[in-house]
This record gives sequence, C-alpha cells and structure tokens, in this order.
Amino acid sequence: MQSDNLKQNLWFFRAHWIPARTFLLYLILAGLFTAKVRAEDTSSQGTNQLSQLADMDISQLMQVNVSILGPEESVSRTPAAVSVITQQQISQSGAMNFPEALRLVPGLDVAQVDASQWAVSARGFNDIFANKLLVLQDGRDLYTPLYSGVFWDAQGTMMEDVDQIEVVRGPGATLWGANAMNGVINVVTKNSADTQGLLASGGGGNQEQGFANVRYGGMAGSNLSYRVYGTYENHDASVYPDGSGANDSWQTARGGFRTDWVPTGDNKVMLQGSGYAGWINQVFGVTTGPVSPTSTNTELMRIAGADVLGKWRHEISDTAHFSFQAYYDYNQRNAPWVFAEQLHTFDLEFKNEFTLGNRNQVDWGLGYRINRDMEVNSPDISFNPANATLNFYSAYIQDQLTLVPDQLSLTFGTKLEHNDYTGFDEEPSVRLLWTPTPRQTFWGSISKAVRIPSRADESIMLLHPEGFPVTLNGSASYTSEDMVAYEAGYRSLPSDTLSLDLSAFYDDYTHLGSIEASPTQPGQWYGANDLYGETYGMEVSATWSMTPWWKWTPSYSLLKYNLQSRSAYNNPLDGLAIAQIEGTSPENQVSLGSSMVLPRGIHFDTTLRYVDRLSYFNINSYVEMDSRLAWQVNPHLEVALVGQNLLHNQHAEFGPTYINTQAGQITQIPRSVYLKVTYQF
Repeated sequence: MQSDNLKQNLWFFRAHWIPARTFLLYLILAGLFTAKVRAEDTSSQGTNQLSQLADMDISQLMQVNVSILGPEESVSRTPAAVSVITQQQISQSGAMNFPEALRLVPGLDVAQVDASQWAVSARGFNDIFANKLLVLQDGRDLYTPLYSGVFWDAQGTMMEDVDQIEVVRGPGATLWGANAMNGVINVVTKNSADTQGLLASGGGGNQEQGFANVRYGGMAGSNLSYRVYGTYENHDASVYPDGSGANDSWQTARGGFRTDWVPTGDNKVMLQGSGYAGWINQVFGVTTGPVSPTSTNTELMRIAGADVLGKWRHEISDTAHFSFQAYYDYNQRNAPWVFAEQLHTFDLEFKNEFTLGNRNQVDWGLGYRINRDMEVNSPDISFNPANATLNFYSAYIQDQLTLVPDQLSLTFGTKLEHNDYTGFDEEPSVRLLWTPTPRQTFWGSISKAVRIPSRADESIMLLHPEGFPVTLNGSASYTSEDMVAYEAGYRSLPSDTLSLDLSAFYDDYTHLGSIEASPTQPGQWYGANDLYGETYGMEVSATWSMTPWWKWTPSYSLLKYNLQSRSAYNNPLDGLAIAQIEGTSPENQVSLGSSMVLPRGIHFDTTLRYVDRLSYFNINSYVEMDSRLAWQVNPHLEVALVGQNLLHNQHAEFGPTYINTQAGQITQIPRSVYLKVTYQF
C-alpha cells in the first residue's frame, strides 16, 4: 500500500508540478520583461485608459460594501466568511457564466460536469443536485423547489451588467431562511444609471463557438434610467475519454430590461425583467422495458422562462428605511423521454431597518412565497402527485448591538419559517465582531440552519438511479435537515499592498438524507433522515500587490468529513450514500491568481488551480490554468483572447449521480480558446 501511495505521489509530481513550475517561471519572466517595458514607456497612454477599479489598492477593495447578511457593511467589518467578486475580476477572468465566475471564490467547489451542467457547493455536499447552497440574483431566489438546488444552465444575465457577486461561505439562514445552509450567493446587477450608452460584444472559439451580447442604456427625463439587453451563446459538446464528442452541445438566448426611478430623494423604485430559451442536447439512459431496463437515447431538451422583479425603498430618516420587493418567476424544462416540468413562483418580501438608541441597529422582515409546479411523469422519473402548490411564510428579526464603539459588536437574531412539509423551523444565529485596530478584524459565530424537504424528497419515484440498483421513492416522513455551525475568522491588512483572510468552521449535521429499504417490498427504497455527522475545515486567502501593476491572489481550502448512520439495522445504501457525499467534494483546493496591468492598455490575467481527487467518480486530482490577454485599443474598443483549461487536452471534473446522463459515463472538459471583441460608446 505504501508503495502504491509513493507511485501515486511521484505520478502527481511529474504530471502537475512540472506544468505548474513552468507556469510560475513564465510569470516571473513576464514580470521582468514587463518591468523593462514599463521603465522604457512609463507614460503610455493605454495605462490611463484602464478601469479605475483595476487601480484600487488593497485597502479600498476591503471597504467594498455588502448587504448579504443584513445592513450594508464593508467586507472588513462583516462577521462571516464573506467574499466579493467585482465586475473587474469577472472581466479579467474571462468568465462566460456564473459558475465560471464563482471559481474565483476561495472555498467554493465548482466543477463542470459536461457541456451544460455544473456542480457548485460550499463546504462539501457537492453534486449536480447540490441542495445546501442558496443562490439569488438581486434578491430573487434562483433555486428550484424540485430538489432545493439550482439549474445552472438556466441562470444568467449579460456578464458586463453584473456589479458584484457577494458570497458567504457558511449559513445565512437568519436572514435568507431555509436552504441557506452551507452558503449564500447573491448576484448584484448594476443600476441602469451606470450602464448608459451602447455596449456590444461578440466572438467565438473551439468550445464557445459563437456568442453575442448587446446592451443599450438611456434616460427618460432626469430621474428615470433604463437599459435593455440581449445575449446569445452557442456551446460545443464535451468529450468522452477517447476524445469523441459527447453529443451535449447547447444554445441559449436571453433578453431583459431594467429601470431605476428616483421620484423623490426619499424613494427609489426598481423594475427589471428577463426571459430566456435554451436548446440542450443530452444523452440519457432511459427505460425501455422490464427485461432490459435501460438504453441510451440522445434527446434535445428545451428550457425556457421569464421573470419580473420590482423593488421600492423608502428612506424614513438618515438611520431608518423600509423596502418592499415582489417578483414572479416562470420556468419550464422539457425532456419528454425523461422529465418535464413547469414551475410558477410568486414572492413578496418586506424589510425594515432602524436604529434604536445609540447602540442597536435593528433589521426585521416578513415574507410569503407560493410555488405551483406541474410535472410530466415518465417511466424513469415520476411524482405523486404530479401537480403541487406549496406555501411558505417567514419572519425574521436581527439586532446589531454595539458593545464598544468602532471595536466590538454582537449581532443576534432568528428567522421563523413555516412550510407545507414540516411546519415551523427556526434558524437563530449569534455573531461577534472585534476590530482592535482599523487593520485587524476577529469574528466568530454560532448559527443554526435547515434544509427543508423538496418535491423530490417527498414524492419522487426514481427508477434505477445511477449507483443504486433499486427504485428510489420519496417519503412524506422526510424531515428538515438540521445543521449547527461554529465559525471563527481573522482578517488583516498588514499594509496597503497585502490583505489576509482566514476562516475555520465546524458544522454539526443531524437528520441528513439517507435511503432506507422497504420492509415489505424488495427492491423498493425510500428517502429518510438517518445520516448525521460533522464537517470541518478552513479557508485561507490573500491579495498581494507585489507592484502597482502586478497583483497576486493565492488561496487554499481544506474540507474533512465524519459522517455516520443511525440506522438500527444493516443498511448497505447508507454506506454508499456516505461514500458518495464524501467522495464528490475535494479535500484540498489551491488557487493562485496573477493579474498584470501592462503598458499600452494590455491586461494579462492568469489563474492556476489545483483540485483534489474525487474518489466516488475515481477522478484523479488535477491542475489547470485559465488565462486572458486583453488589449484596450482605445476607450471604446477592447480585444481579448481567453484560454481555459490550458494544461490538458481534456480532463474530468465531475460525473452523473442520480440521473443517468451519458449512460453513466463521465464526460471530460476540453481545452477552450476564444476571442472576444467589446465595443462601448
């Protein structure tokens, strides 16, 4: 065994350290060359045309405001493991969608499954159907009550319109409620007043075969701004291990608008909407009969949807305001051989913030949501009942108590929710923030979070799910999954050129989902809550401006599991379920980013990332590199060459779990290169 481990370590060194070493040497040489060029041309006009955000020093970036955990506060004074991806970082990464941008967050596990599917989670439990991460866009939930997760192929906007992406690793249930268990992501788009004029971009390459984005913003009077946009993308297929195409290419088209109105100084009104349509090729293993239960079938799956969101904010005084939000969301997915659904969501939310005396900042709110779904059953996936209407009610209150002005504060509160499955759930939290100096922050928290049952947990019948040679049924006795999280963190700004961020966590789970055998029907298994245990780990990241024009962003994350079954009898599927949970998230992840602002309007950005092996899929650890070389030709025109997964012709990142896509095969993600041209006026 030791000999095998030694061989694996030697193989890893040869396969990964050599390209990584070459990459680092390349960066150093590029830096020396750039230093020489800058010495020869320090007055280059192109440098002055770069975005102001690119020239922010580290201390300014630490003061970027977030509101993902309540009242707006800077990153440095938020008592949680919070990260912010700015628009500049999104642009520099070359990200074409939300999951690619989320690779920039330390501690997030982002894996591409095939051409259109992603697995995204925080602090473990990753899956295509990951269900412990709440994702929002401008405060609108993107998760589906079908399985409490996100269909990433249906989410998006014009990436140039994203202002920032706020990410909390760890629970945010006191404010956001059920399913904000291991993390919260909120994509915040720009105010339409900040997107005036015309912007058009387009390009293509070997994987991103063709894409186009157009946006126009204007004013209607002095206090009403607007924008409209449209996007189109055509993606090539992923590949099988032998390099042949996997028949999963896809296309999407999206359009939308946003208006921002300031009728008076005390009122702000926002209205936005969007619609999308997609055509996704996918290979499914489908049921054909009782003797030979499955065969391979390539199918064109259609997705479509629309949403409209309105917000009104009224300033009562300098220290108090209230807001009202409402949205309607419609989504449909249609793969007739396997699954089809229509989902309607209507949501109302009221929030009020005010100060009480000199020490208390109170935040409270009420919410109501109704989901109406209509499922089309197939021999492989069916629901009983096929149609359902679910109601959700919530109320929360949170108080930020100042103990020592500008140094010590305590934030405590709870959320109370009612759902049609389990009744009432409460989600309290306590967070302590200590800033002994303006450049140091210590924080700690204890939080409870829940994941309420989904439609799949309660009423699905899944025939022969991948990895389980049985029929899996939902159960009306499925309860909420509970978790108590213990967290601590430290942030430091040793200088204006260096920032450090460290967080550690210990999460205690009870009533995790499991699969139990029917005592009367052989081959029939049901959803239950017989797993429990702990996860623990840490996330470390830094930002170092080595020079005013060269910035480094290293990060490292560690994740450990200790899961067990409380089943009173020998249940072989509990062991398989634990192996799946623990074997679909990497234990170690390392990332090293480099961002250069070069003369004559040149940007060169590179990210090197290491991801540990996934034992459940037998996917080896890998090192990959993404790079972007951009030239700001003039204030209106930019040309960028982007390469993704450059170190290998192709590599695997994840595989199918419960749904038998690609007939159980693990597809691989090929190297991708594309050219993008952006014009703005």
